[in-house]
Amino acid sequence: MSKPHIALIGMGLIGSSLGHALKKHDLAAHISGYALSPETRARALQLGFVDSVHDSAADASKGADIVFFNTPLSAIKPLAEEIIPVLDDHAILTDVGSVKKTVLDELTPLLQGRIHLVPGHPIAGTELSGPDAGFAELFDGRWCILTPSGDTSLIAVEEIAKLWRAMGSEVEFMEAGHHDLVLAITSHLPHLIAYNIVGTAAQLESDTRRDVIKYSASGFRDFTRIAASDPVMWRDIFIQNKEAVLEMLGRFSEDLTALQRAIRHGDGEYLENIFTTTRSIRKSVVEAGQDTDQPNFGRDQTPKS
Repeated sequence: MSKPHIALIGMGLIGSSLGHALKKHDLAAHISGYALSPETRARALQLGFVDSVHDSAADASKGADIVFFNTPLSAIKPLAEEIIPVLDDHAILTDVGSVKKTVLDELTPLLQGRIHLVPGHPIAGTELSGPDAGFAELFDGRWCILTPSGDTSLIAVEEIAKLWRAMGSEVEFMEAGHHDLVLAITSHLPHLIAYNIVGTAAQLESDTRRDVIKYSASGFRDFTRIAASDPVMWRDIFIQNKEAVLEMLGRFSEDLTALQRAIRHGDGEYLENIFTTTRSIRKSVVEAGQDTDQPNFGRDQTPKS
């Protein structure tokens, strides 16, 4: 495929970052965009990460070789139903969502035997949202997991893989159900815990809540960063990946009960063993290049004037 016409359906953090990365690396002949909000569409044009914006997803997708869904999971199926009839044969649909089996199950019956589907998930992001949040380097050195079915055209799969590599990502292939189970523990459950902890703080008496915020230590502060993520996106993730999340939540609850028992009975040996194991996991994460071992996660320690 020569430089493709790429349609970005959704232009928040990931959609805008895709646009910036595609522009930076000169990977598209034309980038068209759609977002529900007229203000977002206008801002996207102003920021320059798209070449055109459109009032409907179908109009944005006409003539596109590749269509990226960068929307909450619940919006993908109705958007696909709108878009597929106007696509040329052999166009490729892909997405950036954090749950993959649902995308395969819902979109595969709509493909009409002429459209390709290559679900994807870049393991990259921030707690910010909107078209101004995006930047071209978001995907640099990050994993992008692709979960095509066994029936998907290898040519289409390679086109999407090549695109992600050109935007700076490392590409991995994974079965969709396995992806959803892995992400349930690495991403979804930590977000659920963060939402719960910050939600608990929000319900404390006003004086206590004020002091919790004023004296936030690094642990609680980092939970608030996670809990500031897009609420609609995470609502959909927990609903659409509920089996895997509930399985991991059950395991977590059992382990939490064991910790509670150890604290109650003063079982220091058990606690130390757990903390030693978790410390080794942290070391493995750093060695895998998934974080930095700099003090305070590499944050700027310069005092604010």
